[in-house]
Amino acid sequence: MTTNKKQDPRETLEDLIRAAKRAGADAADALVVESVASSVSYRMGQLEDVERAESADLGLRVFVGRQVAFVSSTDLTKAALAELPERAVAMAKLAPEDKFAGLAPKELLARDFPNLDIEDPNEPPADLLIARAKDAEAAAMAVPGVTNSEGGGASFGRSAVTLATSEGFFGAYAGTSHSVGVSVLSGEGTGMERDYESSSSRHSADLDSSESIGKSAGERAVKRLNPRRVKSQSVPVIFDPRVSAGLLGHFAGAISGAGIARGVSFLKEFMGKQVFASGISVIDDPHRLRGQRSKPFDGEGVRNQRRAIIEDGVLTTWLLDTASAKQLGLTTTGHAARGTGGPPSPSTTNFYMEAGKLSPDELIADIREGLYLTELMGMGVNGVTGDYSRGAGGFWIENGKIAYPVSEITIASNLKDMFRNLTPANDLVFRYGTNAPTIRVEGMTIAGA
Repeated sequence: MTTNKKQDPRETLEDLIRAAKRAGADAADALVVESVASSVSYRMGQLEDVERAESADLGLRVFVGRQVAFVSSTDLTKAALAELPERAVAMAKLAPEDKFAGLAPKELLARDFPNLDIEDPNEPPADLLIARAKDAEAAAMAVPGVTNSEGGGASFGRSAVTLATSEGFFGAYAGTSHSVGVSVLSGEGTGMERDYESSSSRHSADLDSSESIGKSAGERAVKRLNPRRVKSQSVPVIFDPRVSAGLLGHFAGAISGAGIARGVSFLKEFMGKQVFASGISVIDDPHRLRGQRSKPFDGEGVRNQRRAIIEDGVLTTWLLDTASAKQLGLTTTGHAARGTGGPPSPSTTNFYMEAGKLSPDELIADIREGLYLTELMGMGVNGVTGDYSRGAGGFWIENGKIAYPVSEITIASNLKDMFRNLTPANDLVFRYGTNAPTIRVEGMTIAGA
């Protein structure tokens, strides 16, 4: 029967919005996310898992005055979706009023969509994923000193997003992701150490080779053998790029419009003020070619663009969606992100700190004693006060050189102080959605033996 036939996403969404308006909604928007995911795992020379999943999720949001409701479905047939609009409107009429609810202003909606080259047209077959995982583990296990493996893995994913609103917006895009990684152990018994390496990219051609990934993982694990503890003291800390991006994650959380509107951020009074040292810039760029989080419009259909969030050390903007912007008496910055089951919220896209002028070796050269940080544990970060305390591991620095591995230590400071006393190196590489170069932070407290 035709009632069970799956429609084109655009037709589906436009039909739902029209039906919602007929049912009494003043405004509505709808979103479809269709996904394909394949993955394999390979451990100790044996294939462990091969998985593939396909899914489709739809979300409908309706507004009746200032009342709002959400409904969602994983069944996109006409028959399954027919009841959603009336159900959503009925729910909205029972919801409390939200004076900040509403669609994005029509004049801010995107009309032109740049080609961001984020979709690889070729899905890798299972045997290629198996080969990637197998080769990564084999290269890691071939490193002298590596004694065991937690496994190698490879995956592929494709996600297609379609958004329509009753203001006349329609937009769609699709993106892919390839990844490969491996985790191995070195040493024996209670003296074993673990480390890993991975690579991810939009296009298969940009993925690091499995051999280089495995070799790096193995070498990292061996370097961590025989760690020492150090005495408690205050020293400079060098954040390896693996962990330096985490500092930007804390910064992004502190400038989210939702938190600012509630007054629960340690940076709530810092708009237009110095947050980082002069010369430092932090960028959010949704239009970066092949970027891991690139997208041609935000989760509300709003035009998005490259922004200097920090310019010469000064905070220039909050991260805003429509609701948080209304709460603050401002205009959305095009940072809305959303799923199918709830409201949008502010989020970064390709978020990064621009490279500095010094090499990592130059950042380390004048450190008599300090920590080169490669691993963080725990979540001891207070978003209201900025207090920062994390379990840590890495390597001790003596007289400007890496001396020996260290573990079972804690690093502590306050993020406001860390941001002001931070120096980036010149080794920025775009590997994730959030990226930073090697970073030096002065005067952190190390709690050790």
